[in-house]
Amino acid sequence: MLLNLPAASSTGKSIGFIDALFTATSATCVTGLIVLNTGKDFSTFGQLIILILLQCGGLGIMTMSTMFAFLVGKRISLRQRLIMQESLNQFSIGGLVHLAKFILIFTVIIEGAGATILFFCWQKNYSPVQALYLGVFHSISAFCNAGFSLFSDSIMRYRGDLIINLTFMALIILGGIGFLVLLELLQYGKKETLSLHTKLVLKISFILILIGFIGVYLIEYSNPLTLGNLNLSEKIYSSIFQSITARTAGFNTIHIGSMLNPTLFLIIILMFIGASPGSTGGGIKTTTFSLLILYVWSSLTGKEGINLFKRRVSPDIIPKALAVITLSLALVVTMTILLSYVEGEDFIKILFEVVSAFATVGLSTGITPSLSTAGKIIIIITMFAGRLGPLGLALSLIQKREPEVIKYPEEKVMVG
Repeated sequence: MLLNLPAASSTGKSIGFIDALFTATSATCVTGLIVLNTGKDFSTFGQLIILILLQCGGLGIMTMSTMFAFLVGKRISLRQRLIMQESLNQFSIGGLVHLAKFILIFTVIIEGAGATILFFCWQKNYSPVQALYLGVFHSISAFCNAGFSLFSDSIMRYRGDLIINLTFMALIILGGIGFLVLLELLQYGKKETLSLHTKLVLKISFILILIGFIGVYLIEYSNPLTLGNLNLSEKIYSSIFQSITARTAGFNTIHIGSMLNPTLFLIIILMFIGASPGSTGGGIKTTTFSLLILYVWSSLTGKEGINLFKRRVSPDIIPKALAVITLSLALVVTMTILLSYVEGEDFIKILFEVVSAFATVGLSTGITPSLSTAGKIIIIITMFAGRLGPLGLALSLIQKREPEVIKYPEEKVMVG
């Protein structure tokens, strides 16, 4: 409703309810898909509304409500702790309030540091006030893996600037590996040990970034519309940046719509996997993907369970991982069919758009502004379902889950 007000538009005219709903959903779900140019079509008031929405969406509603409870001196009830446990994807309610405090403090420090660095980078070309505003907006957007930019070309104009590239990549990675992982890394000097979850997140994140970098660099190396005409350093910066941002950040330093189909499909896979649990990013999550691969490998090698870093993964997690992947694929397939029906675009572009919306990435081949009203509604639903999580959404829709009291005779079914 606020974005629909004339005051939120740079022209002084309402942008329309559907476009306002699309933008609000994209910001709250920290997706970054836009039907209007954030820097040109919205007033400062509209941009601030978007900034508040993506900050709330990035940290999570429960974390933000906990922050307000701290400010007014209210105690956190058991029910709120249980909801926080689910929203932060934790195994127990112990230490949740401490974790919430850490999230808030760490977020302020990291976003402040990012804004400061970007301010000094941009003060050469902008006034101090404008440079500060740009720095704060993009620092929050990058850390929340939102992908909203006040520049019409995202940050393509800075693809050769090492400091700006490193700042954005650091903010994206820190926001995407999960707050629990960050807390463990900061406490590593005291405990000198890391949990299996943190080790798995760090290893799979590094592998995915490396695979994405090599894939983009090799495939797009000679493409004159992307990397072909860039010098060596710009090619390296752009390839690494695109690999990192594909994991739910949504910024780009090369034109996505000009990429070759193999690169687009590689980015679709990276987007679908997404960030890590308990982070500001989306997707099925890095740990879910890695557990699936490890489960398949264990089945092929005849092992009874999954062993990793001299630890045995709890077998109860595997069915949940399979359920997340199955429901996510079902959502992507359904929405791709629907969007293909109402839009006349190439299939790879339709699939790219749907996966970007589901994984709350925000990258686009350029078809978002031209979507029909039906297409926008489909993407809105996809962003919302993707941010909530297909498994959480499905469980919330099941009214009653009764325990199984009758066990029928067992019989085998052939598979494969």
